[in-house]
Amino acid sequence: MEIVETQIPDLYIVKPTVFKDSRGYFFESYNKEAFLRSGIDQNFVQDNESKSAKGVLRGLHFQKPPFAQGKLVRVIKGAVRDVAVDLRLSSPTYGKWASIDLTEDNKWMYWVPPGFAHGFVTLEDDTVFFYKCTNVYNKASEGAIRWNDPDLNIDWGIDSPLLSDKDKIAPLFADFKSPFK
Repeated sequence: MEIVETQIPDLYIVKPTVFKDSRGYFFESYNKEAFLRSGIDQNFVQDNESKSAKGVLRGLHFQKPPFAQGKLVRVIKGAVRDVAVDLRLSSPTYGKWASIDLTEDNKWMYWVPPGFAHGFVTLEDDTVFFYKCTNVYNKASEGAIRWNDPDLNIDWGIDSPLLSDKDKIAPLFADFKSPFK
């Protein structure tokens, strides 16, 4: 397993070692010791899975403290463009975003720490997306930022995604007051 730094501190790409043969493949999707060696000391307490048609955009979502969540995310089937936005006020990359394409073929994962907004757009029909979370979901703590915010200017690779009603009216980044230090 290779854990690769991105241009944003604490946001990592996780590239598992995949063993393939005539029977199929095998890989470790999580290894606590490998994460600890990379400085990621987290306890995962909840797993989530979603299935979406092509062109569905979910995000940009986060949970406020004390229910802030770190997420280890990956695609089981299909493909997504995954985006993380740094919401940590003390970070030199506050308000910056990074993205990666996660696919069933590359089997890469994204470690999105607490203090980030997270979202993804599906690039294929019937995409199955998996989240391993460091905190339980708490409805009163949920927050969102508009997916097409002009200040963030995220390149989703799509102009008219399928959105939930909640995501259509999420606040703009300019109106956002970060709860993350």
